[in-house]
Amino acid sequence: MRIFILSLTLSTFLGSAAEPNLTEIFETQNQAYRSKVEKVLPQANFKVQWAQEDDGWIVSLKETPGKAWGGKITDGHYKAIQGELKGNFLPSKKDQNLTLENSEITSVSKNTFESYKRINDTTIEIAGQSHQTPKGWVWEKNAIISPTGNWLCLPRTKDVSLRKVSYVRSSPKDQLQPESFRKTYSKPGDELRTQVPVIFSTNKQFEIDASLIENPFSLSKLHWHSESKLWMEYIERGFGKFRLLELDTQTGKTRIVAEEQSDKFIHVYEKCGWWNLGQGQLLWRSEADGWSHLYLIDEESGERKQLTSGEWVVRKINRIEGDEVFFQLSNYYPQQDPYYLHSARLNIKTGAMTMLTQGDGTHLLDWSPDRNYYVDRYSRVDSPPVYELKRATDGKTIAELWQVEEKSYQKSNYLPERFITTDREGRYQIHGVIWKPQDFDSSKKYPVVENIYAGPHGAFVPKTWRAWYGHRSEMAAAGFVVVQIDGRGTNFRGQEFQQFAYQNLRDSGFPDRIKWMHEAAKTRPWMDLTRVGIYGGSAGGQSTLAGLLWHGDFYQAGVADCGCHDNRMDKIWWNEQWLDWPIGECYRENSNSEHVSRLKGKLLLTVGEVDTNVDPSSTYQVVDALIRADKDFEFLMVPNGGHGIGEKPYLRRRRVQFFQRHLGGAQ
Repeated sequence: MRIFILSLTLSTFLGSAAEPNLTEIFETQNQAYRSKVEKVLPQANFKVQWAQEDDGWIVSLKETPGKAWGGKITDGHYKAIQGELKGNFLPSKKDQNLTLENSEITSVSKNTFESYKRINDTTIEIAGQSHQTPKGWVWEKNAIISPTGNWLCLPRTKDVSLRKVSYVRSSPKDQLQPESFRKTYSKPGDELRTQVPVIFSTNKQFEIDASLIENPFSLSKLHWHSESKLWMEYIERGFGKFRLLELDTQTGKTRIVAEEQSDKFIHVYEKCGWWNLGQGQLLWRSEADGWSHLYLIDEESGERKQLTSGEWVVRKINRIEGDEVFFQLSNYYPQQDPYYLHSARLNIKTGAMTMLTQGDGTHLLDWSPDRNYYVDRYSRVDSPPVYELKRATDGKTIAELWQVEEKSYQKSNYLPERFITTDREGRYQIHGVIWKPQDFDSSKKYPVVENIYAGPHGAFVPKTWRAWYGHRSEMAAAGFVVVQIDGRGTNFRGQEFQQFAYQNLRDSGFPDRIKWMHEAAKTRPWMDLTRVGIYGGSAGGQSTLAGLLWHGDFYQAGVADCGCHDNRMDKIWWNEQWLDWPIGECYRENSNSEHVSRLKGKLLLTVGEVDTNVDPSSTYQVVDALIRADKDFEFLMVPNGGHGIGEKPYLRRRRVQFFQRHLGGAQ
């Protein structure tokens, strides 16, 4: 058994005038390649600005740095201006993600409740009467007082000592000796500091109905929706239920205002939300029909009216203005990539929806300060941005402001390729991107390297135009065909597509990915699928090693950075969401540490010693298991390194050289 831990010479630490700095050379070579690419692929990053005049607006596209051009909008008509644009230009209004569901929500009221007195953590006094918590519970420090000060909500919290992860920083920058610290870090299965809201007046006391908050992961956003009604959000442990709850002080009863539930998981942080529309109505986001859509809910009756429908996905609520909801969506146009972001406006009263974008690409809007016009910027990885001026009332195009006229870039080997095929069962389209290697020659065969991130919370293949794609472009510069793919189990393709990851993270969509590469290679003989590597960080590091363990006949080499290799070792909220609670056998089945005996290919593990996102012991335990299994591998632990240390220049160079060593080059 051979273990390569830090293959560094003494001169690496001491420095030597006789030896070049290989990482500096690596960076210089990449910068030179980037300059070549950017000379061929057009740059089109313009700042959109607006200047108001008495009879309209001047809209400007400004290079950074460089010239600006544009024109004047008068009564909905556009006229280009030749020469210098003049005016007091204002920045565009950007679409934001409206994440604060209810402007009423506050953590601490500004009102006072004069009869309230805190004695200690377990005892409070209200109107001279003492109230003690049950054994093992404490009172929260911050009280939430109703608008007129007649009611006080004070949660009691289970007095649990939360897990702390210990770290040693071996090489502090300001001292010789190591230093240690601890970080609060709950892991799957840990006991939590759960809350129970308790409401007081001078002569009454209520508690929330415990049957509606069984096995809570969290109880949050406690606020007074009115003088007599306390609202809060509840997430069940294992993320099978999400509820908006109300405790009514007039009756002492708790009720469900609205809820979502699933026998697998509710993607609460991405797919759930509510917005108070006033007049007893809520806007509610739900996947009740299998797709992320918007609903209108009556607060009192709970009656639910679906406002949007179809096999497409609401992605973000940008803003609400009166009866109008502005939001982003994807998968709306069947002929386009289902991940492309589009924008729309919905009238809540009539249900009428107006598409604000149409072009084949992913869209970003820049609004005029009065929001009567907007510039629609859209692009694809293989098509530079187009800038269109549009009218807010109906989404119609007033004028095309800019697009690339010179099309010679389309023949460049620097241009990424989009490729689409079906998944393992032929049910879904699987989308990905291919980057050709530097000095590409179609008569040669090149090793293929896949960059992977397969976390269920998102989708990760680039969709917008860029000349340079970071580490992926670096891999192409080093002589590899580079691919990135979104397989089953990732986000934004409907609930069924995403929930394939339920208790199944080790799958990572690999059968879809492998089929995708085989299908792509049928018309691209220069892709050598006898030499395939894989790399990724965090959840991508976990998937990288899983690829080697479970698909070692396809992947020959992998570089896994800061991987959550055993989900029992990682942060509680991310892992219980996909693998459920209580801890079951699926945690062991999805653990890389438990299956290292399956390793066939070449492996490089990297981790930062003070990674506070993913416990570095997750990687150390893989190292321990590999040693006990007598497996050869390479390992780099980086002093002072945090999460994502694999993307620092030194480790990026080592990653490239690792693949060059084990996969070779063009043949």
